[in-house]
Order: sequence, then C-alpha cells, then structure tokens
Amino acid sequence: MKRIQSLTVVLSLSALAACTVGPDFQKPEATQIAEWAKPGKSAPSQAVSEPLNERWWEVFHDAQLSALTQRAVSSNLDLKLASSRLQQSRAARQVITADRYPTTAATGSYARKRNSGEGLSDPSGHNGDSAFNLWDAGFSASWELDFWGRVRRETEAADANLEVAENDRRGVLLAVLADTAQNYIQLRGVQNTRAVTEQNLDVARHSLKLSQLRLNDGVATDLDVAEAAAQVAAIESRLPALEQRQAQLINAISLLMGEPPQALAKELSTDAPVPQSPPQVAIGLPSQLAERRPDIRQAEARLHAATANIGVAKGDFYPRITLSGNLGSQAMQLSDFGSWGSRAFGIGPQFSLPLFDGGRLRGVLQLREAKQQEAAIGYQQTVLRAWHEIDDQLTAYNASQRRRDSLAEAVRQNQIALRTAQQQYVEGVVDFVNVLTVQSALLATQEQWVESSTGVSLAMVGLYRALGGGWESVYPVGVLATSNPV
Repeated sequence: MKRIQSLTVVLSLSALAACTVGPDFQKPEATQIAEWAKPGKSAPSQAVSEPLNERWWEVFHDAQLSALTQRAVSSNLDLKLASSRLQQSRAARQVITADRYPTTAATGSYARKRNSGEGLSDPSGHNGDSAFNLWDAGFSASWELDFWGRVRRETEAADANLEVAENDRRGVLLAVLADTAQNYIQLRGVQNTRAVTEQNLDVARHSLKLSQLRLNDGVATDLDVAEAAAQVAAIESRLPALEQRQAQLINAISLLMGEPPQALAKELSTDAPVPQSPPQVAIGLPSQLAERRPDIRQAEARLHAATANIGVAKGDFYPRITLSGNLGSQAMQLSDFGSWGSRAFGIGPQFSLPLFDGGRLRGVLQLREAKQQEAAIGYQQTVLRAWHEIDDQLTAYNASQRRRDSLAEAVRQNQIALRTAQQQYVEGVVDFVNVLTVQSALLATQEQWVESSTGVSLAMVGLYRALGGGWESVYPVGVLATSNPV
C-alpha cells in the first residue's frame, strides 16, 4: 500500500511538471497603417481620430432611430440565435475541460443469480443447482495524467473556440445595429423623395390648369394641354413605386425587431427628415481596429484554436497514462455486506501507446498544421479587407457630401429656372415645352439631392460598421469574457 501511495505521488508531481507539446500561440502580426486616409477635397463633415463613440447611432440625434436600435438589440432573432450558439460553445467547453479533472463514480447492485455448473466457478457451491444473492457496492475514480499537455491543449482550443462564438455574436450585433440604421435612413429618404414628388405633382397640376385656362382664352393649344396632362401622369406614375419601397423598408425594420409584416406601419408611415451626420465624425485610431472589429477578433481566435489543436494532435503520439482505483464491498449475504471480509479494492496506473495506425496520427497532425496555416492566412486577409472597407467608406462619405452640396445648388438654380419659365410662358415669350423641360430637370435634381443626402448618412453608418463600433456599449468585453471557474 505504501508503494502504491508513493507511486501515486510521484506520478502526480510528474504530471504537474510535465511539458506541453505543440507550438505556443503568438499574437499574429497584421498589416497596419499609420493614419487614416485624407480626402483629396474636404467636405463639411470630416472624420477625425477622436475616441470612437460606441453608441454611434445617437450622433444622428434621432429619438426614433435610437428607440428602434434598442428594440432590435432586445428582440432580434438573429441575435438570439447567435446567443444560443454561444451557450452551446460554453457547454462544449465545459465538456472538453472536464478531462482535466478526475472522474469519480459510486456503484451498487443486487442480483439474484444462478451460475452454470459446468463453468469456471459457482460461488453457491452447489454446481449450479441453486441460486444465490450477490450484493455489490463501491466507489471508483480515474484520472488521466496529462504528462504531455494534450488535455491542456484541448482546453486551450476550447477557450479559443468559445472566443470565436463570442465574437460571432458581436458581429451579428454589429450587423443588426447597422442594418437597423440603414433601413431607417433609407425609409426616411424614400418618404422625402415621395414628398418632393408630390410637390412637383402639385406644380404639374397647376401647370395643367393654367394651360387649360389659356386654351379657353384661345392663347394655348391642345398640344400644350396634352403635354401638361402627360407630365401629371408621368409624375403620378412615380408614386406607386415609392409607396412599395416604403412598405418593403418598414417590413425590413419589422423583421429586425422580430415583428410580423407591417407591424410598424402606423409608427413609421409618418414622414420625417433624413437623419443628418454631425460636423465631425470620431473614428478612433488605426491601432485600435484589431481590438474592436469582431471579424478580426474572431479570425485571431480561430488561429489560436488551430494552433492549440496542433498540440492535441502531437499529444496523441505519446502514451496516455491513467491512474485508476476502486474500493467497495461484495457479499452473498446481506448480513455480511460491509464487513471487513467483504472488502475489495484495486489501484494502479494504466497506459496505452499507439504502435501502428497506418499513418492516421501523422495525417491528423498534417491536417492540423494545414488548418493553422489556413487560419493564419485568413487572419491576414480579414485585416487587409478591413483596411480596404474603411478606406472605401471614408472615400464614400467625403464624396457623397460633395455630391449632395453640388446637387443642392442644382436644385436652387432649377427652381429659379422653373419660376422664370412659368412667368415667360404666361407672358407668351416661350412655349409650354420649355416649362415641362425645366420642371422635369427640377424633379430629377430634387430626387438626386434627396438620394445623395440619404447617401451621406448611409455612408456614415457604413463607416461605423467598417470600424466595428457599437457592440461594446451593449455587450462589454467583461460580460462576454470566458468564465473560468477554476
């Protein structure tokens, strides 16, 4: 018994001091840029390297947008699915990390038995002619001594996979925030376009009445009336498509809220201005990107898991040593059960060593190494794609503002031109076709201006989406951190 105890102590100390096979994970070096790209021509609203506003949707100062964002965070089904996947990953980690600890079990049984008289033994002593009772109870324990660190590498990979799931939920949350803002901004843009179209429709109807009056006075012709009526019909034809688009966007927002179709129709059908961007947009520092974008964090976690799995594969080449033992009592009579003579025990180490497997273990190791290489390339690709997305969004944000301002001037000039053409038509200086041409130009530039104004806000949302902002304020790092009870 003393020798067994000594062996147990030696094996336990050896396990604690054992090495860990496989490469240790090193945080990858990624492509970095010193500063954000500067636009060639400045625009009214500029991106500045100030700390990123985590609740970036609030910079629009739109109470309804902020309320919808909070509702989406609490009710979105994609986010709930991601949360469920995260819970599964936590449970999977618990299953894997249980191998670090001894497993124990209590057993017990009773049986009324009868053995063969021709078999190896018959405890009844009657050569199988009579049955007997067998009472059995005990306690068993086993523990794999992690000499080579295989189990520790499995735990490390499980922790990394849990981090993948955490950042998957963060990525879904970021997408929900951005999609809610973009659909809402597009909805307001469509409503503003419809309002502009209705204003032009009123102008066209006024022109039609004017041409009819002039026809009655013998000043205008049937051609003028027909052209004016055609202009009214053409403008009216734009409204059904805008109403359809409005219904689609309300449905899109309703889906993000986890609501049935048109559930928000009454709430969102009232026209409102397009949310406008602030004079300055804080986008943080380039060095903070990898700490914030969920996809970069997720790619790093995948690389970590792939690196740890190499150690798991290498650990399979070494012996597995398990220390096991049992202690119990076995008796044929209940009165003898638990007595000193009924005691039974066993303790000792067991080991298994792979000798020949047809190259399976080596193939698994090569597979794990190839997956690590793939994960490393994927990380570099994710970071590079992030820089490109941000640069594209910065360019789009600047260009959309310049386009909006130019179109604003075009609208102003076309409004002047329309008033002038209408006055000259009344005075008989120009034909009615001039009025129709100028009105068509005005409607086109007004629609383009609303579209460009909407595009500025959409570009800002796209910029924050590319920067990976927004998830911290709702699910801080500490809340989603891996919970290690030991």
